[in-house]
Amino acid sequence: MSGRRAWLITGAAAATAAGCSSLVGIDDVTLWQSDAGPDAAAEGASESSVDAACTPGATQCSGNGVQTCGDGGSWGSPSACVDQTCVSGACTGMCAPGQTNALACGNCGTDTQTCSGGAWQSGGSCAGQGCAPDAMQACNTYGTQSCSTSCAWGSCSCASAPVCVPGATTCSAVDLQTCDPCGQWGAAVPCPSGKTCGGGVCTATPPSCQPGGRGMTDCGSAGDESCCTSLEVTAGTFDRTYDLGPDGGVAVPADGGAIDKADPASVSAFRLDKYEVTVGRFRQFVAAWNGGAGYTPMQSSGKHTHLNGGLGLADGPNVDAGQTYEPGWSTGDDGNIAPTNTNLACDASYATWTDSPAGVREDLPINCVNWWEAYAFCIWDGGFLPSECEWEYAAAGGSQQREYPWGATPPGTTSQYAIYGCFFPSGSGTCSNLSSIAPVGSAPQGAGASGQLDLAGNVWEWTLDYYAAYADPCTDCADVTSSASRVFRGGGFLIDAAGLIPSNRYGTPPASRIYGIGFRCARTP
Repeated sequence: MSGRRAWLITGAAAATAAGCSSLVGIDDVTLWQSDAGPDAAAEGASESSVDAACTPGATQCSGNGVQTCGDGGSWGSPSACVDQTCVSGACTGMCAPGQTNALACGNCGTDTQTCSGGAWQSGGSCAGQGCAPDAMQACNTYGTQSCSTSCAWGSCSCASAPVCVPGATTCSAVDLQTCDPCGQWGAAVPCPSGKTCGGGVCTATPPSCQPGGRGMTDCGSAGDESCCTSLEVTAGTFDRTYDLGPDGGVAVPADGGAIDKADPASVSAFRLDKYEVTVGRFRQFVAAWNGGAGYTPMQSSGKHTHLNGGLGLADGPNVDAGQTYEPGWSTGDDGNIAPTNTNLACDASYATWTDSPAGVREDLPINCVNWWEAYAFCIWDGGFLPSECEWEYAAAGGSQQREYPWGATPPGTTSQYAIYGCFFPSGSGTCSNLSSIAPVGSAPQGAGASGQLDLAGNVWEWTLDYYAAYADPCTDCADVTSSASRVFRGGGFLIDAAGLIPSNRYGTPPASRIYGIGFRCARTP
């Protein structure tokens, strides 16, 4: 039978085949093949390929199980997907179709989950049942909240947008504040005894004098006193408006010779810096401000927080109903701080500022500063601007109602009592350049009743108040209701002797940069 193929037909088909009937439709047929020719192997292989059911190694889904094609080209038995779903010949997903699960909702009930598409779908039976105890979730974008044992969400840990960097520090008047983990300023904490807050730290030396050197640690007659020295002014009452007796106050009676007294005021104890702010001290502030990229005061800082339970000075007349108080710094005014080299050179002949330290110039009082810069400096330095009432109280010697800060002695022309009338340094009475402005404290006999120098002469000084008619009665008050001008006091190097009287008052817009105006700071007692 070489080269031929023999077929053995068995079963019910044999009889049919014997009669040469068609094989189509025949059931129960068994074919037996025997190849005796040389091409038998090749033909056998061809027949096997044609008859294979799948490609070896291929997979498919059968129910929720995976079938794998064996080497012979036949599908194997399905392997069930446990807690998963068969998709495209592989077990995947989180659950099996139709599978259910009981999900606890803390102490508030259970939720029946059903599997669909390989993922758990909530049945919603926990709706309105709160949360699972100890669960955590984000809230208000800023913080987190946890679930209580009663299945209720607690308070959000951070309820407001952050305003500071956690861990940062700042000063609120003389107290220290620290930024909490939610980016909010914490409660103000007093500095240890003998220290004050300046530049975000508690220190015995205000930040404007910490580096040391010209204009910082060389004040006083011996040139070895801190230019940040601050002296206490005791509490008392006085009249903000007064004039001197017929003799001009030269012969001073016990009450100081004052007449026409009006506008009484009471002042609590405070400290007032002994010296006007020098160029050297102000230079440290300019560096901290850093062109606007560094320090600016925080909202509401700079208040007299030792008064009225932290509310500060009363605004205008003291009334029980609807009383308002000093607002402190407004961050909306940050843009008004601009102590650039150009702005501080407001006058070519008399501006005391230099672009870089210049020896004795560092000891001169800073001028050409606007009101906002003076206020911001004092806040940064751990203090605040004195109110007009505080300033005059110190200059008048309180109830002594002095003609000049030092008393009734005429100031003369030798610059012993005051730097005024262009008499410094030679007594000529003629000014042409800043040589007529003296280093702070150069008139040692002109000290006020509490020891401050230059309260009359050298440069005028910014105060906290807006310029307005006095409000009566006044107890620790200031006029902080907006108007066109802020008050400056004290007389300057150009003014005559009549301008040195403490009760004299002046006003100018707060944006003014005038070579005759500087400032000094006040502090808590």
